[in-house]
Amino acid sequence: MRHGVRLGLDVGTVRIGVAVSDAEGILATPLSTVQRSDNNFLAQLETLVQERHIVEVIIGLPLALSGSMTASTQDALNVARDLDALLAVPVRMVDERLTTVSAHSALRQNGKKQKQTRQVIDQVAAVVILQHALETERSQGRHPGTLVAEVLEQ
Repeated sequence: MRHGVRLGLDVGTVRIGVAVSDAEGILATPLSTVQRSDNNFLAQLETLVQERHIVEVIIGLPLALSGSMTASTQDALNVARDLDALLAVPVRMVDERLTTVSAHSALRQNGKKQKQTRQVIDQVAAVVILQHALETERSQGRHPGTLVAEVLEQ
């Protein structure tokens, strides 16, 4: 297992949920939510990467259940491409199908109502994305997902 803190992102059209791992790459925890309406949201993410000494960014790739691309897929790819050009660390995409459903389910199991979850659902989805990536790397002994440049070539 590689050493270093990873950043997980759940890219939405309004907000980006942000999660961070521990340095050992074992546990993902919620960090913040970045508003896309802020024109400097990429700069905010760049600052998080620098301040927290992030070694890799994991972004969820929101494919349709069939595996096809959607408008949300293209939006996440655009953000990933922009971050990849901006950051000095690898940016990877991982399949995030049903991540938001899993996040809603986890919050419901903890007694949170839909209205109470609006502010944290994106962070929880980012945790699910990052935790899955960490577990994939640990169990399979390889980097999770695919580098952005490779996804864009497909």
